[in-house]
Amino acid sequence: MNVLTALLLMTSLSLVSNALAQDIEPPFGIRHYDTGPAPHFVLANIDGEEFSFESTRGNWVFLHFWASWCGPCKVEMPAIQKLSEMIPDDRLQIVMINTAEDEDTIFEFLASINMNLDSLMDSDGEVTELWQPRGLPTTILIDPRGNVKYQAVGGREWHQPPYSDFLYRLTAD
Repeated sequence: MNVLTALLLMTSLSLVSNALAQDIEPPFGIRHYDTGPAPHFVLANIDGEEFSFESTRGNWVFLHFWASWCGPCKVEMPAIQKLSEMIPDDRLQIVMINTAEDEDTIFEFLASINMNLDSLMDSDGEVTELWQPRGLPTTILIDPRGNVKYQAVGGREWHQPPYSDFLYRLTAD
């Protein structure tokens, strides 16, 4: 297969994938949010390890903004934990961003609710400002090409149908 044929095939598959994602109707509380390419960022987790958003390319991304003082965030966290156990990372990467809190607050909060997922720290709030979630919690779904596709403002039972069914269909190979 020559390079031109390979590029045409990749473009066709990408268009089909994008069209299929558009054909999947989101459940209540999730809206189409086609805003184009997702803004790039680099943040550290509570262990100081850097995470680059570019590393998510090729996967659907569940980008979740939260804070410990947010009641709906606390209620929603167990559902996100369960979702992470239901859908493999190679289909859906869950990226959690804490908004403007310190390491101790984040650690204590996650430990208090037995959360095993890692969270990134947006200590100065700049990444949150870049993404401009409309409230907390906010989840943004980004396609494998790095384009923003869906948004959910407020808590969801992500591990329950119809949300889990929607995410399974969206991330199907």
